[in-house]
Amino acid sequence: MAHVLGHQEKTLTEAGAFGREGLISPLDPRMRIVMAAMFGIVTVALSSIPALLMALAVSVSMLAMSRLPWRQTLRRMAMMDGFILFMLVLLPFSMPGDAIVTVWGVEASWQGLWKAVEIALTANAAILALMVLVGSMEPVTLGHALHRLRCPETLVTLLMFTIRYIEVLREEYLRLRAAMKVRGFRPGTNWHTYRSFGYLVGMMLVRAIERSERILGAMKCRGFSGRMLLLQDFAFARRDFVFALGLGAVSIGLIILDLA
Repeated sequence: MAHVLGHQEKTLTEAGAFGREGLISPLDPRMRIVMAAMFGIVTVALSSIPALLMALAVSVSMLAMSRLPWRQTLRRMAMMDGFILFMLVLLPFSMPGDAIVTVWGVEASWQGLWKAVEIALTANAAILALMVLVGSMEPVTLGHALHRLRCPETLVTLLMFTIRYIEVLREEYLRLRAAMKVRGFRPGTNWHTYRSFGYLVGMMLVRAIERSERILGAMKCRGFSGRMLLLQDFAFARRDFVFALGLGAVSIGLIILDLA
């Protein structure tokens, strides 16, 4: 059980930052969620390159304050930037404007290039802030904070169950894949492979339903009535007020810079 929990609650904080507690992790999780949403909305509303560069600098500053592992954090950012790079190449050719270069009779415009850069800066600034403020929380803490913020209880319950049992389903998948390998299965580009993976998905669904029925029965025996009792509580401290005030002031400054 400890092995399962150790895998399912892997966060950026636990991915290499042990013993390096920064200024973000002690903050109230509720405030971190609210401020992440606020900063994301402000960042998406920006349209000028200087303001977006400043927003990205703010996100990088929060990453430095959090003392999260840079390598793991930037590696996760790189998965999104793969799509951004694809957009940077194609968007200049899809927007009309002043030509930069012509490739095979198709013109690339400066307007398209600047729009692509704007989208790239917006996405990186917003996602990095979200990863620092929310992605570094333990999943269970995130669920508790959402519950305290009066999010729909059904959604919070689904989130908590997903956190708890997604690793269990992953281990079930690995057992089925190991059984297929023992029986000599080797994937290829043929109908036998497609059919085998179809059977694998079907068996996963069947076993997931059976396991959910067993879990529900066990929970009812322990008095489960459809509601999860979340006993963890949070306290809004002075440092939370200072951080929220500071990030709010920075966000207002970004809006003013964008309008200037």
